[in-house]
Amino acid sequence: MLALFVHLDTILFNLFNQTLANPVLDWIMPRLTNLNNWRLPLLLIWLALMFWGGRKGRTAAILIILTIALSDQISSAVIKPFVHRIRPCHVIKTVHLLVGCSGSFSFPSSHATNSMAAASLFAGFYPKIRWYLYTLAGLIAFSRVYVGVHYPFDVITGAILGFLIGWLIVAGYKKFLKARIEILRENANGL
Repeated sequence: MLALFVHLDTILFNLFNQTLANPVLDWIMPRLTNLNNWRLPLLLIWLALMFWGGRKGRTAAILIILTIALSDQISSAVIKPFVHRIRPCHVIKTVHLLVGCSGSFSFPSSHATNSMAAASLFAGFYPKIRWYLYTLAGLIAFSRVYVGVHYPFDVITGAILGFLIGWLIVAGYKKFLKARIEILRENANGL
């Protein structure tokens, strides 16, 4: 059964990585998948949330730090060393590799985990833009297969894991922290 699953994952990888390969996506996907291209826009969004986002924006900005720290550690430091799945760029000779092939393990994709965790967290605070957030996270996840560094199951699992982490942090905030913060505010105002 496991052999069949790995074979299917490899077939899907070849479809997305080789069959869909074209000059337009060859230009877009490496840029989409490169974290360095996101650092400045993400920093500016974070600063805007902190300084002009009101209470909701500040809360989201603080919780995103916790969310990414948690999602990255779970995917990179806990699951990857446990599963030990080798990246397709080290295994498949005909890979259409558009970025460097990391020496770290493949399962799950930390890019998919982190981007979906962020999308899920922000969707909890800004539900009107949730589909834009999930679409962007999905494109980032897909880019990891397209550029040749992850199997489809790596990114699907990473996206599910990230979604759950973001959702749990929002749910935990709304259920436990928000009520306690309001009580502290009321007590502080009553002094």
